[in-house]
Amino acid sequence: MTVLSRMGLVAAAFLSTLGTAFASEPLPYQLGFQPAVTPVMERITSFHNLLLIVITLITLFVLVLLLYVMWRFSEKRNPNPSKTTHNTLIEVAWTVIPIIILVVIAIPSFRLLYFAETVQESDITVKAIGRQWYWSFEYPDHGNFTFDANMVPDEELQPGQPRLLTTDNAMVLPVDTNIRFLITASDVLHNFAMPSFALKTDAVPGRINETWAYVPADFAGRTFYGQCSELCGTGHAYMPIMIKMVTKEEFAAWTEQALEEFGSVEEPSPLRLAESSAVTAVSE
Repeated sequence: MTVLSRMGLVAAAFLSTLGTAFASEPLPYQLGFQPAVTPVMERITSFHNLLLIVITLITLFVLVLLLYVMWRFSEKRNPNPSKTTHNTLIEVAWTVIPIIILVVIAIPSFRLLYFAETVQESDITVKAIGRQWYWSFEYPDHGNFTFDANMVPDEELQPGQPRLLTTDNAMVLPVDTNIRFLITASDVLHNFAMPSFALKTDAVPGRINETWAYVPADFAGRTFYGQCSELCGTGHAYMPIMIKMVTKEEFAAWTEQALEEFGSVEEPSPLRLAESSAVTAVSE
């Protein structure tokens, strides 16, 4: 295959991603964010697009200004340069205009931060525990069962399962539901990240962080993929997160099956007791 042919294939693959339908995982040559699933991610995408417009206008303005200065004040057109050292109008303008731009950016930024960080009244709670190097998930509202999710090795992958992102057990969640996530770790720092959900929360040993998500009913039956996003050791690249969204009816049936398969946590471990105490302390 010639170099031109290879370049053509790469270009074709790149262009095909520009019109790709909704994907639940990162794609080769993908540009921008993964498609938004939750309201928080939709707002992040909108804010990103606003910033892209602002930064593009600033860049074009500075480029035009530089080109004009290079042309207008070149040695040929300006053999006797001015010795003016101050211009009050210009100095006020280049101070006030950036302040206005920052205020325009700050207002939607603060609104987004408040919306993302304020955990909505939840319908269910799920706990994610980072371990070396896999995730454990607990469902305290549905029998308090727990299970581990380990990455499926390459040789065991089934057709259609993405490499380095598929786990043997998926976190199953219902659509059209406010979901509260409790994030912690049992050993070292991890990070619970699901890009299309706008989730990226540190998992800290001895501490519980809280976040939330809401997935519309349109996404029932889809599976989404994330990974640990904290450098947690040699197995950091091999602890993915797989979330399967189902209807509320399917979720109720799954929890009954999962309770039989994984069993209820009858006697909490010292880690879980510490976590419960931490939640109580935070709530007080």
